[in-house]
Amino acid sequence: MHKKPIIGITGAYVNHNEYMEGVYVHHDYHKSIAANGGIPIVLPYINPEMAIETLDICDGIILSGGEDVDPKFYGQDPHPRLGPTTPERDLTEIAIVKYAIENNIPLLAICRGVQILNVALGGTLIQDIPSQVKGPIQHTQKIDRSRDSHWVNISKDSKLFDMIGSELVRVNSLHHQALDTVAADLRVVATASDGIIEAVEYIHPTTFTIGVQWHPESMASTDLVMNNLFVEFIKSSSKVPVL
Repeated sequence: MHKKPIIGITGAYVNHNEYMEGVYVHHDYHKSIAANGGIPIVLPYINPEMAIETLDICDGIILSGGEDVDPKFYGQDPHPRLGPTTPERDLTEIAIVKYAIENNIPLLAICRGVQILNVALGGTLIQDIPSQVKGPIQHTQKIDRSRDSHWVNISKDSKLFDMIGSELVRVNSLHHQALDTVAADLRVVATASDGIIEAVEYIHPTTFTIGVQWHPESMASTDLVMNNLFVEFIKSSSKVPVL
């Protein structure tokens, strides 16, 4: 019997009220994975050591969106407009990034995920685009997350281009932080018109290590181009045996 690849999605803790707390991952992640032949599971952060143990059952990993990354992990003090942070999650996901790359586990990093990917490999972040970037476009859209809001330019010599099939693509946008100094092991493969980095790829040969700043999981059900990111990610994860 053919085994469906198990995809671990990093999650965040949320407080619904004083009596209800839980692990949160937006349902669009689950749906996009399941629709393309994968089995989604949520990876709660407890500590880096336990997180690494959970990766033994994963054939691929998605670093999901969420809160800001604590600037102490890239050597900066907090900007006045830095949002809420969770250092425990940062530490766990930094460990996950390093383990995934060392063990060639397919990795798709989304929104906050591409930021933690960059930080884990030695890069830095813009802590607040509106106040730190001259003439930025709107990166925290006011419309539904499933709708596209701005253009992104993609490098033709990239894996992302092979999946998207075009140098220009429309994306959604739900972030106020972005990559600043890019880690030496990553290369920029997509940007917005204001220069904000929209996607990176790992420069060394891997099965799949790509980060995007937008949320393809929330467009995938109605956009074949965005869905193709998950098609290729699941395909890469299918080739990797369980550790």
